[in-house]
Amino acid sequence: MNHKKYKKQYFDAPRVDEKWLKKDFIDKPPAWVSSDMRDGNQSISKPMTKEQKMGFFKMLCKIGFKEIEIGFPAASDTDFETTRSIIEETPNDVVLQVLTQSRPDLVEKTFKAMQGVNDGIIHFYYPTSVVQREQVFQKAKKQTLQKCVDGAKMVKDAESKYNGNFRFEFSPESFTETEPEFALEVCNAVIDEINPTRKKKLIINLPATVERSTSLAFGRQIAFINQNLENRQNIILSVHPHNDRGTAVAAAEMAVLAGAERVEGTLFGNGERTGNLDLINMALNCFSQGVDPKLDFSNMPDIIDFYEKTTGMTVHARHPYAGKNVFKAYSGSHQDAIVKSFDFRKKFPQKYWNVPYIVIDPSDIGLNSEKDIICINSQSGKGGVDYVLRQYGIQLERDELIKFASVIKQIADKEARELPYDEVKEAFNSRK
Repeated sequence: MNHKKYKKQYFDAPRVDEKWLKKDFIDKPPAWVSSDMRDGNQSISKPMTKEQKMGFFKMLCKIGFKEIEIGFPAASDTDFETTRSIIEETPNDVVLQVLTQSRPDLVEKTFKAMQGVNDGIIHFYYPTSVVQREQVFQKAKKQTLQKCVDGAKMVKDAESKYNGNFRFEFSPESFTETEPEFALEVCNAVIDEINPTRKKKLIINLPATVERSTSLAFGRQIAFINQNLENRQNIILSVHPHNDRGTAVAAAEMAVLAGAERVEGTLFGNGERTGNLDLINMALNCFSQGVDPKLDFSNMPDIIDFYEKTTGMTVHARHPYAGKNVFKAYSGSHQDAIVKSFDFRKKFPQKYWNVPYIVIDPSDIGLNSEKDIICINSQSGKGGVDYVLRQYGIQLERDELIKFASVIKQIADKEARELPYDEVKEAFNSRK
């Protein structure tokens, strides 16, 4: 492992007003944008069919997403046809977003796909990072900036040819690997070309196309852009974090504290490489702090089932909030504390959820709030066994409980598995 062939590949942002660093709490949710049908779809081995995309779209609407990036219409016939079909079935309060490269033929095909849309966002982008400029496109800063402005001109010119209510979004791709001052110059040039207004705001989207830095460094990059954008009152500042360092959620939260009003991501973080920002994770982080995320995950098992069948992906057993094991307690000390907390709360009802080791009430996302928590294996103790027995109306004295818990531990240890509740009861009934 030769660490000397690596170096820092992001740029520190010039320091600006850092009052945002004094914040430690997101008191209202950002605007959520699902990119499952575009960014998520382009990263799975078997892209969704038109029928699957239509089903996914309906699920996203049911969850409560008001902005959905539905595809890359110029990339395939499936995306083009799906876009046309979704336009006809979109609720009036849902905004449709599509992505296009800044090329005349692709821009034209994108507008053609979105013709007649009630509220649509044309998302155009161009790479601005040092590595892309030098190694991929071999263009200087001046040429790169002009390409971004040309993209803005393209979408403006194309808009007049098609019927529909269009807005624009611009992304300097690989923003985090771009010098902040140059990224700002590019964004302001695009703003000047688009000339957004209060009624037709421009979305400036800053993607961590590849996550390179700590979440604090990303937050400082966002703060720098946020505080220096021209025509700021007519700009919606958005972020699109990827998860290469495993900190996309933290980065997105930092970005919101730093001034971002909108975040793009996917369910369960599906996306290229290590994935995108996990919108479920971030939304339920808000929820766990008493902030309504304006998204409904009260039937998580059904969402997981549909997601896995449609994408072919699997939700990890330890996935935050959603994994099948995240609320399970096997450790004896954990079980003891949890059971005592349950008993206390039954005697003294509490206004707020505050149970040891359990961040949110599992029943809020469609799981059993108790029986899915206390699980018996060789690591369990008397508290867990006591809880299981009480489900059958059996309550033992302390000495007898300690003795029986030892028997259960031996069985679980010998068989090296979790013991279902009925087997614990059967062991009790068959004891000598």
